[in-house]
Amino acid sequence: MRYAYAITAALLAGGATATMVLQQPVGAQVAQNAPREIAQAAPRAGAPMSFADLAAKLQPAVVNISTKQKVQVQAGNPFAGTPFGDLFGGMGGGTEQQPVTREATSLGSGFIVSPDGYVVTNNHVISGGPGANATIGEITVIMPDRKEYKATIVGRDLASDLALLKIEAKNLPFVEFGDSTRTRVGDWVVAIGNPFGLGGTVTAGIVSALHRNIGMGGAYDRYIQTDASINQGNSGGPMFDLSGNVIGINTAIYSPTGGNVGIGFAIPAEEAKPVIQALMGGGSVKRGYLGIGIQPVTEEIASALGLPRNRGEIVARVEPGDAAARAGIHQGDVIVRVNNRDVTPDETLSYIVANTPIGTRVPIDLIRDGKRMTLVAVVGQRPPEEKIAQSDSFGGDDDQAPGAQPSQQVTTQAIGLTFATLTPEIAGQLGLRGDVRGVVVTAVDPSSDAGAKGLRRGDLIVSINQHPTGTPQEAAAVVSEARKASRTSVVLLVQRGNTPARYLGVELKTK
Repeated sequence: MRYAYAITAALLAGGATATMVLQQPVGAQVAQNAPREIAQAAPRAGAPMSFADLAAKLQPAVVNISTKQKVQVQAGNPFAGTPFGDLFGGMGGGTEQQPVTREATSLGSGFIVSPDGYVVTNNHVISGGPGANATIGEITVIMPDRKEYKATIVGRDLASDLALLKIEAKNLPFVEFGDSTRTRVGDWVVAIGNPFGLGGTVTAGIVSALHRNIGMGGAYDRYIQTDASINQGNSGGPMFDLSGNVIGINTAIYSPTGGNVGIGFAIPAEEAKPVIQALMGGGSVKRGYLGIGIQPVTEEIASALGLPRNRGEIVARVEPGDAAARAGIHQGDVIVRVNNRDVTPDETLSYIVANTPIGTRVPIDLIRDGKRMTLVAVVGQRPPEEKIAQSDSFGGDDDQAPGAQPSQQVTTQAIGLTFATLTPEIAGQLGLRGDVRGVVVTAVDPSSDAGAKGLRRGDLIVSINQHPTGTPQEAAAVVSEARKASRTSVVLLVQRGNTPARYLGVELKTK
């Protein structure tokens, strides 16, 4: 709100006091830090001088979680990876050694949400970690009074990184979820957890940001950011508001050092509560699905396609037969609006679709070849994560140059790449499927932006600026047209091996 207000100043002249009133016009804008504005924005009278009473009430419901894992590791050769790696004949008479199984432990946090022993934590606290060489043995829930219970897994949800455990006990202290949608930047929060295995630890801070996207991707990359001290072992612990309600589940930190630097992230209660309720009811979480692979519209991609920054996401692939394909969505389309909600870094396409009821007909606004159009899709059900998990990054370690003849190659100095025609022989060398099309990179200028972004010999360029590149000459022509149009970058659709192709914005060299 804008206020009309008066500033009163006392002027002293020859011992007399005069008062001058400066009347601000009705409706005039005032400074954000004007005295009256600040007075109204000051902390409420109920803000605590101490968090002691709050902590004493909440700590009994916060638990430590300990897991024992069996991890397979390669038997130790102290010279592995060195010229002396075979010095001892593989440390076993010249035969290849079998992996060795060892026991490891991990620690995290959790909180009780019912008097009969349901416990919420992060999935990564009780999972075997990355890779398939670790399995969880037993899970132990440790109460603040050090009493221990063996826990069973009721359910887990990989997409949200949440898990629900059960311990056999009654009349336990518990806490409830609050309404995180009412949380505001600047609100006080209290985090309780088990950092570095130290046991119940209380920290306080404020909400630094809401709906923070931290690059994890998917439907749940939408966190509460706080400066309350959160460290390793706090994962799965609760974040409370001053009313003692759980408004978040501490999950991740940003840290160049591994320790707290004042940037922690929590899953909002608005996201976590429905997942936990579904798991508690013995069900699974059902999410909307279109069947597309998407990427953010980076500055280079936006510049190359003449699009505004921080709006929309580009379709890198379309799964045949799924909702997007049936609606007519194509690779290279930039989706800017779904179900009348703008696609932005704070409200991603994955988030919007995943939280749309299955079977809903939704309008999808997209840009194709510079033209805006609207399609209608029927939201499907997302398959299990295990079925759709696949690498979005370039894969493979083969860095061998394809055997192209000089007459088949074209060097495009503007982006620092040399292209060659994709022949059956080259496709065979690179292990590519027979149906792929494009031009092959045979040389990369390391001083170019393409080189800095990791392009290398053997990469396949499927298209440039949405134009298919069947020959090196076609690829060079598209780059030339972009330069004539005063573009500062181009968009390459790059495939490495048989991994899914990805869009990459590459800056053009200045003349």
